Amino acid sequence: MPSLPDMEKFFFLDAFDREVIGRSRQDSHRLGVAIQIGTVRHKGLFLEDPLEVPWPVVDYLAEQLGIGDPSQVKRYGERPKTVYEHAWMIRDVYGYHDFDDRESWEGRVLSKRFLTFLHGRAWTHAEGPTALFDQSVAWLRRHRVLLPGVTVLERLVGSVRERADERLYATVTRQVERADAGLPRALSGLLVVPEGARISELERLRQAPKRQSGTEMAKALKRVDDIAAFRLVRVRVDKVPVRRMKTLAKYGAGTKAPLLARLSEPRKTATMLGVTRSLEAEAIDDALDLFALLMATRLISPARRKSAGERMAMLPKLEKASKLLSRAGRVLVEQLDLVAEVGADLDVAALWTAVAAQAGASKEQVLAALESVEELVPEDDGAAEAALRAALVDKYNTVRPFLKLLGESRALGAAAGGRKVLAAVRRLPELARRQVGKKPLLPKEIDASLVSAAWKRPVFANPDLPEGRWIVTPMRCASWRPCFGRCRCGTCSPHLRFPRFPGVFPMWFRSARRGC
Repeated sequence: MPSLPDMEKFFFLDAFDREVIGRSRQDSHRLGVAIQIGTVRHKGLFLEDPLEVPWPVVDYLAEQLGIGDPSQVKRYGERPKTVYEHAWMIRDVYGYHDFDDRESWEGRVLSKRFLTFLHGRAWTHAEGPTALFDQSVAWLRRHRVLLPGVTVLERLVGSVRERADERLYATVTRQVERADAGLPRALSGLLVVPEGARISELERLRQAPKRQSGTEMAKALKRVDDIAAFRLVRVRVDKVPVRRMKTLAKYGAGTKAPLLARLSEPRKTATMLGVTRSLEAEAIDDALDLFALLMATRLISPARRKSAGERMAMLPKLEKASKLLSRAGRVLVEQLDLVAEVGADLDVAALWTAVAAQAGASKEQVLAALESVEELVPEDDGAAEAALRAALVDKYNTVRPFLKLLGESRALGAAAGGRKVLAAVRRLPELARRQVGKKPLLPKEIDASLVSAAWKRPVFANPDLPEGRWIVTPMRCASWRPCFGRCRCGTCSPHLRFPRFPGVFPMWFRSARRGC
């Protein structure tokens, strides 16, 4: 039963409709023609029995035509050829075309355009058969092509989807072989269970980090390097629609290795490339997320709590010294005002006597309080940040296990603005192996521009080293700290999750931007 908006849209008769209907003299024929006009608009085809419509539709059309007895329409099909003649007349007048029309020039053009649309849609959109079927019906109705039987269109849609899939597998596999003839075999090797292992290499690479520890971070970086060893950026699949690659990767990610191993070529190679590319992005994101989490929970938060605790421990001593200086300062100001009022000569001894009497503090106590305040409250504004960085140095052993892998990871690259940071990160393994007592850092060995203001004191102000030499452990922290500041992950690509930081980023990010 059509809704009221549908009835008004498809079964409303305008002046042209009434002119076409007026070519028939009998009320039954006029009402029958009106029903066929509305039906072909609503359904996209002519019904075998035009009277198989809900009766409210007949009443609605009869009311517009001024026919008092709608039941007259029951005589419309008494002569079967009349129904067909009216359908042919409506087809010609309104510009409809048969789906299988290959004789007329317009029919051949429409057929070619429809197949072009269908193949293009199947190639560029990763749609299921139902969605593609609906899109086909919508196209045919827009271009006034009478819909064929359901099974005819189903078979056509199925064959087009199959050809699109075959084209996808062949295109991707061809690019894989062009990049490296041995890469298909290497990707298939991920489906094999190594000797002594319980799961395949693919299943191992699918496992994300489970704990927050330096050891787990080392495993996460090794996972990234194992996938990066395939150098998938060499495979140029920029001619393949992004949605098709995502669908391929989704299928591979949700399928067990034994089932993937039973796929025939070239589907197996194409699927393995899709799932491995997806795993590469996932592994890098997991490593960066774990890195940020470790920095926040294992280093920065404990260091902040430690520095805050130390400052809180100094607070009673600072309060005591500040109160004493406040009382002494108030007495001194009052005495100086009194001396200025009476115009007397300044007697220093009398001033200190007044401070001792009224403030209860001797000169020695005031000087000691001044030294305490100067000690507890440094002159520079970044004292709290400097204390935090100094506390971070004590947590260096937390990140030490994965420094070598982080610095040597092939998955890291850099834009122009982050090359200095990446160069410092690349030196982390060397810094981690350096023996501080024998070989401290020299000014020429590092780029001082990477050392932020908060890190200058921990790096440069080391009283235990000769002038011109710097302590190595704070420098290690100062090297990876800018990397952490830029390694914040987010979603900004239509098909992959990219880290959004301007400095250091995975190599696949550059490749994806080039469309590799």
